[in-house]
Amino acid sequence: MRRKILAAATAALVLLGACSDDSTSDSASTDAPSTDAPSTDAPSTTEAAAGPLQVPADYPTIQAAVDAAVPGDLILVAPGTYPEAVQVETDQLTIRGLDRNTVILDGEFEMDNGIRILGAKGVTVENMTAMNYTKNGFFWTGVDGYHGAYLNTYRTGDYGVYVYDSVNGQLDHLYTAGSVDAGVYIGGCYPCNAVLTDTVSEHNGLGYSGTNSGGNLLIINSVFRNNRAGVVPNSGTYELCYPERETTIVGNLIYSNNQADSPSIDWALIAMGNGIVSAGGVGNDIERNLIYDHDRGGIVLAPYLEEDPNDKQPTPEQWTQTCDEQRQLRPEDPGEAMLWNSYNNRVAENVLEDNREADLIVASADLDESTLGNCFVGNTFTASAPRLIEALAPCEGTGTGSWLDGEYDIFSWLTTEHPPGVDWKTAPLPELTAQENMPDAATAPAHPAVDVPKQVDLASIAVPSKPA
Repeated sequence: MRRKILAAATAALVLLGACSDDSTSDSASTDAPSTDAPSTDAPSTTEAAAGPLQVPADYPTIQAAVDAAVPGDLILVAPGTYPEAVQVETDQLTIRGLDRNTVILDGEFEMDNGIRILGAKGVTVENMTAMNYTKNGFFWTGVDGYHGAYLNTYRTGDYGVYVYDSVNGQLDHLYTAGSVDAGVYIGGCYPCNAVLTDTVSEHNGLGYSGTNSGGNLLIINSVFRNNRAGVVPNSGTYELCYPERETTIVGNLIYSNNQADSPSIDWALIAMGNGIVSAGGVGNDIERNLIYDHDRGGIVLAPYLEEDPNDKQPTPEQWTQTCDEQRQLRPEDPGEAMLWNSYNNRVAENVLEDNREADLIVASADLDESTLGNCFVGNTFTASAPRLIEALAPCEGTGTGSWLDGEYDIFSWLTTEHPPGVDWKTAPLPELTAQENMPDAATAPAHPAVDVPKQVDLASIAVPSKPA
C-alpha cells in the first residue's frame, strides 16, 4: 500500500536532517588577536585613508588594520601566513590579499572563523585563503551588501564560505574543499537578492547548502563535484525565514558526488550519492545543468522531516512573506514531527546521465506526488521515478499516466549504509593547485559591496560541457 502515515515517516526519515545551525554559536571570537596600536601615520578615524592600509607594512595584523579603518578604506594584505580570527564591524571596507594563494589566514585548528563580518554593510573580502578554522573560513552574518571573490577555503569544521541572514550580495570565483557541512552556504534570507557564480566546491559534506533562502537567489555557472552530495537547498523551522523557496539553479556542472572519504554531517550521509536535492523546497527553478555519475539520483525533489519543529509550516498564501514579515508572527508549536514536501519546482532542459537509481526523482512520504505541483520539461535523461515523469508532470497542460508506476521509495535512503564522515582535520584533499588570482589586485581601487549582485542574463546560460 503506497500511502504512508506521518508516524512511519518520522521513524524512517529521522536522519533526513538538514545542515547544522551554527548561526548563533559564534557570538564572539575568543581567538581574535589583540589590537595593535596603529602606526603614527594611521588615517583619520573620520575619513577614508588617502591610500590603502598595508599589512604588515603599516599594521602588523589584519585585525589591527580593520580596527583602524573607516568606511571606504582598502586594506591590502601582503603574502604571508596570518594566524588570526578577524572580526569586522565597520561598513564598506575592502579587504584584499595581494596573492590569492599565498595570503593565508590559518586558524591552526583552534580559532573559529577566518574573517567574520558581523552586521557591517557592504564589506568586500577578496583574493586570499582561509584554512584550518573550527567553524568557517569567511562568514557574513546580519548584513546588507556583501561580496566575496577569489577566495579559497581548506579544512573548515563547519562551512567554507558562510552567509546567513544577509541580503544583496555576490560570491564569485571561490574554491572550497574539506568543509564538514557545506563548501558554500547562503541561508535565512528572502528575498536574498544574491548570486553565487564561477565557483568550484569539492570534497565537502555538501557542495552547496541553503536553508530557508531564496528570492532572486542564483546558483549559476559553478562546479560541484566529489562531495557527499552536490547542491542541497532545504526548509526547516530551526532557522529563520522558512521555507526554502525560489532559488534558481542554472548552468552548473554537478558530478560524482559520492565521495566516501570526506568529512560529513548526518544529512550529507543520508543525501550521499545525489546531484541536486530539493529537500522541502518550494518554487525552485532548476535548468540547464549537466548532472552525471551519481549512485542515487541526478535531480531529487524529496521531503525533509523535521523531528522537533519550532513552528507550524507557513501556508501557501504565506510563501511570499519576507523574513521581516515572518518575524512579526507568533510561532505555533505543532507538537509533533513535521514533514516538508517539495512543491512547485520547475525542472527544465537539464542533461542527466549515469545517475544509477534514476536521473529524475519525485518522492513524498505522506502525500500523493501528483498534488505537489512539480513540473518537468525538455530534460535529456534515461530513467525517472516515477516513470515517464515528463508526461506525468508537464509544465504545461494536464499530465497523463500513473504516479504509482515506478514510484520511488524514499525510505530506501535509510537502507543503504554509507561510510561515516572522516575527521575534517585529516581528511584527504585533492592536490592543492594555484587558483586564479584577482586581476590587478595591487592597483585596483577599493570597491565596497554597494552595487551587488551584478545583473545576470540567465537566458544566455547554456548547459555546460563535460570536462575532458
